[in-house]
Amino acid sequence: MRFMIIVKATPESEAGVMPGEELLNAMADYHGELARAGVLLDANGLHPSSRGWRIGYSGSERTVIDGPFTESKEMIAGYTIIGVRTREEALEWARRFPNPRGQGIDAEIEVRQIFELDDFAPTEAIERFRELDETNPPASQQA
Repeated sequence: MRFMIIVKATPESEAGVMPGEELLNAMADYHGELARAGVLLDANGLHPSSRGWRIGYSGSERTVIDGPFTESKEMIAGYTIIGVRTREEALEWARRFPNPRGQGIDAEIEVRQIFELDDFAPTEAIERFRELDETNPPASQQA
């Protein structure tokens, strides 16, 4: 089972303020524990929305909307993806996630389970995705 731990954007992260050394060390310690336990699949921080864009869909039209975006509470500043055996194990790892804003500051992370191909009924389209998985292993498995 894969889960994504989502770090919400804050006014600071949207302003491009980089985390301090204390928080970076706490995150490095935590991600090191995940790696040693063999459950870390991926983890990254994201640039502020001012450096991104959205694609809007209306019928067959697509529109590019450049950032920044106003509602930081609806945006993501970073993520960690873990592979664990149970929801309870994911919950235990999430409880240990360092406060992404630093000690003593109110914050929130969100955890969502990632769909697996086995969650879908077998169809031709799902088989095409299975073939992609077989021919394109994650970068961590490529030599």
